[in-house]
Amino acid sequence: MAANSNIEWTHHTFNPWWGCEKVSPACKHCYAQTWAKRCGNGELWKAGSERRFFTDRHWNDPTKWNRAAQEAGQRQRVFCASMADVFEVRDDLDEARIRLWALIEATPHLDWLLLTKRIESVSDIAPWSGDEWPDNVWLGTTVENQKYADLRLPYLAEAGAKTKFLSCEPLLGNVTLDGWHQHIDWVIAGGESGPKSRPMYPSWLRNLRDECESLAIPFHFKQWGNWFPIDSSSELNYKNKQVLVVDDIEMVNIGKKKAGRLLDGKEWNGLPEVA
Repeated sequence: MAANSNIEWTHHTFNPWWGCEKVSPACKHCYAQTWAKRCGNGELWKAGSERRFFTDRHWNDPTKWNRAAQEAGQRQRVFCASMADVFEVRDDLDEARIRLWALIEATPHLDWLLLTKRIESVSDIAPWSGDEWPDNVWLGTTVENQKYADLRLPYLAEAGAKTKFLSCEPLLGNVTLDGWHQHIDWVIAGGESGPKSRPMYPSWLRNLRDECESLAIPFHFKQWGNWFPIDSSSELNYKNKQVLVVDDIEMVNIGKKKAGRLLDGKEWNGLPEVA
């Protein structure tokens, strides 16, 4: 699925800039900051820090992807942005945002997935309102637990984007969609990865999966993260691994790759139906 991205639910990833500030518990062990540190850019996540911008060559990539999608007769998804938040409230980002809006409108064969933890800022920053939103924009917000679902879902519901989605990753608690499901076209869920990751309780994941199924909302399970329920498999070697008991289930810290993304013996690769 991921042609120019390591993220399972998208074909490409495009970042108009690098850098962000943490705003909620989901940000605690930010994978983007960890990756940036490896590239010598860890300071981009400090309060008040500058952002890293890119050249025209970088900005030309989506035009190439759009041309390829048109020639193939198959739409492609672009996650924007994995290393930033498009709706971060900063005046120094406005020039890049104006360029991004124009790029989105100029690439109609790409579906742009704008995922934000600052959904309350969308109405002030996005150039579109009401029915003006382009059909190729999917607007999403992160809801890691019920507290942030209650805070962010009303803003998502008010937005005029034709396709709306939730990223429940890292999933840090139970999340119910009750009362808001008519505004949600897709749900992504997953556990946290990295050396300091927090385990995702299997009951949180299954409750969300079951609710999505009952409401006919496409569900995508991205990963267990570092922590894996031992009862799910007897084939892995758990010797000398860190173990925690949650939900009366032993969870073992075996790493993202070994933990994989099977839930109850299958992959969950749901996608929204869009015209």
